[in-house]
Amino acid sequence: MTKMTARRITAIIVTYNRRTLLHRCLTAIASQTYKLNRVLVIDNASTDDTRDWLKSWLPVNLPQSRLIAIPSNTGGAGGFATGMQTALLDEDCDWVWMMDDDAEPAHDALSVLVDTLDDDASIYGSIATPGNGSLCWPLFSTSGLEFNALSDIPSKVEVAALPFLGILVPRTAINAIGLPDASYFIAGDDTEFCFRARKNGIPIIAVGNSHLIHPPSEYYRFGFGAFSPVCFRIAPWKRYYDVRNRILTSSKLGTFHVWTKTLPATALRLTATLVHEPNRWEQFRAYYAGVFDGLRGLKGQRHLHWKLGA
Repeated sequence: MTKMTARRITAIIVTYNRRTLLHRCLTAIASQTYKLNRVLVIDNASTDDTRDWLKSWLPVNLPQSRLIAIPSNTGGAGGFATGMQTALLDEDCDWVWMMDDDAEPAHDALSVLVDTLDDDASIYGSIATPGNGSLCWPLFSTSGLEFNALSDIPSKVEVAALPFLGILVPRTAINAIGLPDASYFIAGDDTEFCFRARKNGIPIIAVGNSHLIHPPSEYYRFGFGAFSPVCFRIAPWKRYYDVRNRILTSSKLGTFHVWTKTLPATALRLTATLVHEPNRWEQFRAYYAGVFDGLRGLKGQRHLHWKLGA
């Protein structure tokens, strides 16, 4: 069998209250040059008219789709875990192709990924770009190379992690490492998933010629020399999950790694945030809460517990 006929792929799109962006995403999914076997749209208890719109739009424009209406917001992590678990119940699913509702894959994004596959065990992923030749965030290879433009990325390069944005995961990998950790809620669930994959000998491959349009992230560098981590501008309630979940994932490497690597980097990011971003008190509270919960292994949706409003 050829590459183009051997892989049966289910797309998983997680959405919450972003109907306009979701429309663009699903329109791009419907126009893929590679035929998808199935499309699962996970609605994370949207409070706008997203769900009603999906019920009328999907049967007409994506007849191979299914709407999964979650009764409460489980975050991106919970949505992807639900979608992946549902997809694997279908014996005709060999791979899952996952993305958030703000992704707009190029019409050949999936086709390029499939043409690039060397095996049915590795994880492959598209490159997120704002559409101007730049990247939404830096990409790092496992050999230490940093890429900041589409033109710099080779057709295939092994990386430490990829976001759940156009990431193509084989059933064999999911059987080996399990589902995304739904208790992360948002932020870092994709990094943790890729961490488990690499720990089990499953390579993560970025495919330089497979692209999707995505809103750019605001980020900057802070520090000196080699120790100048990428710092993202995010709201305090999201900051909590970013800080906490970095610690949760780092703890899988042991307490020594947390205290010598992750916490010093967190302190540097806190300094950068207090220097460069507004809402300093709320940001400080988010860092404190994230470190507190992360060191104690507390998971789930907890930003409201700390009164960090969205």
